[in-house]
Amino acid sequence: MIETAVKKEKAILIGLITPGQDEDKLKEYLDELEFLADTAGAEVVARFSQRLTHPDSRTFVGRGKLLLIGTFVATHNIDIAIFDDELSGSQIRNIEKELKCKVLDRNNLILDIFARRARTAHARTQVELAQYEYMLPRLTRMWTHLEKQRGGIGLRGPGEKEIETDRRVIRNRIALLKKQLKEIDQIKQTQRKNRSALVRVALVGYTNVGKSTLMNLLSKSNVFAENKLFATLDTTVRRVVIDFTPFLLSDTVGFIRKLPHTLVESFKSTLDEVREADILLHVADASHPALEDQLRVVNETLTEIAAGEKEIITVFNKIDLISHDTNASAEEATFLPRYLLESHQPYFLISAVRKEGTDELRQALMEKVREIYRKRYPHKVSFIDLE
Repeated sequence: MIETAVKKEKAILIGLITPGQDEDKLKEYLDELEFLADTAGAEVVARFSQRLTHPDSRTFVGRGKLLLIGTFVATHNIDIAIFDDELSGSQIRNIEKELKCKVLDRNNLILDIFARRARTAHARTQVELAQYEYMLPRLTRMWTHLEKQRGGIGLRGPGEKEIETDRRVIRNRIALLKKQLKEIDQIKQTQRKNRSALVRVALVGYTNVGKSTLMNLLSKSNVFAENKLFATLDTTVRRVVIDFTPFLLSDTVGFIRKLPHTLVESFKSTLDEVREADILLHVADASHPALEDQLRVVNETLTEIAAGEKEIITVFNKIDLISHDTNASAEEATFLPRYLLESHQPYFLISAVRKEGTDELRQALMEKVREIYRKRYPHKVSFIDLE
């Protein structure tokens, strides 16, 4: 049998250096954008940047830069041009007209990855809703036939544009998906109520920091884990017992900078596991150069979904990937942000892959869980009294 390899689409990345985003920050964002493109199955062959006070309202970059990019696209047979910021429908249409290739913005790329990763009916419904809400204001660039007039008996009524019909179809689909999500949410809420007797712990963090690997280690399960962005979309809940102390551990979708608002809204129901948890394990990649920025993004997202006041244990994962001076302390080696060291919040340095530092984490987690049981059931004799 002859196997045919799937050819990767060739992509270029485009971003801006602005007063609010210097060259170093843009490089960091484009590095992440390239990781997103790789996760989606594209091969990035070049990057383009331009220094502007603000994006061009018609073509995002300046006219001269767009002509330069167009020449590169034609010469190197580029399939996709990916922009690091959100584009309007008119910008996408104008850029596609000039570059003669597919144009995506960061939001569209993330939505595509989510669509590929969604496995359950719940996740697929949430992603489809986000896609339609993203698509609705951009219909004018998606099909050229939409601007033509069509009418006739039994069709759309005299003089009605196809785009108006398509908007109505999409709005109806959005309404249906929201209704389906509401029904699924009611079922999920009932399931969570049935688990209310147990303490609940939720893993949160930036995407690709090792949450699923830590989930597998703590729960001795086999949750899918991969060195790709958004490897996990569906919330997974496992019953964990540490030294006769049971609790529920949930793994949720990872956060990311510039996350599309439509996705945050669509996945709020999935994040109920985070909002209703007793303890949050905030997992961070200790080896990542943008560690502090990633911590900030996660904390801001937790605040946005009304989970910022939860008890949080910060877990700095991937310490095995850090190359550092042997005379440096672990804190210096991982570039732990000063505010965390001074806040006296509990934190642990671990390697989930090598199982380093995890015994201390398990012990601390068990003690926190027992403390909650004592407060919740002060008059109940149980395992927590048998120490």
